[in-house]
Amino acid sequence: MSALPPVPQTAQSPPPPSGLFSSLRRVLPPAEVVRYLVVGVWNTIFAYALYSGFVFLYGRFLPHRYLPLTVVIASVSAKPIGITMSFLCYKHFVFRTHGNYLREWLRCFAVYGVGMLPELIALPILTRLFLGIALTHRPAPYLAGAVITVFTATLSYFGHKKFSFRV
Repeated sequence: MSALPPVPQTAQSPPPPSGLFSSLRRVLPPAEVVRYLVVGVWNTIFAYALYSGFVFLYGRFLPHRYLPLTVVIASVSAKPIGITMSFLCYKHFVFRTHGNYLREWLRCFAVYGVGMLPELIALPILTRLFLGIALTHRPAPYLAGAVITVFTATLSYFGHKKFSFRV
């Protein structure tokens, strides 16, 4: 009687880890998140410097009583330049997509555009709020811009990941 050849043992891969941490890793790949944070710091500094520069410039030409309007004009002026810088950095360093420049650039504008109306409403309100506090009177428009910038940067990651640079 002949013996059957041994059945080769197949290595079974362990089941994928489950739980909250592994779910977060699937949604937020660590390398991508680190790249996003590094690029995000640069984009935030760049966008905030643009905004501050425009506030300073327009503040020289408009009376101080129009400061809430000045911050809105400065924000609108800085947005297209800041969004374009963000787009180029995200495209090449974070999400690493190829081609589709115009479509992805327009999607970036859409992601930031969704938050732009609430931002334009909140910016003068925050400026007035900081103007009412004695210690923050002078830097009021800059503090308002910083609050809005941090909020926008935090929310934009998911918009870019799921919409602007989806593959």
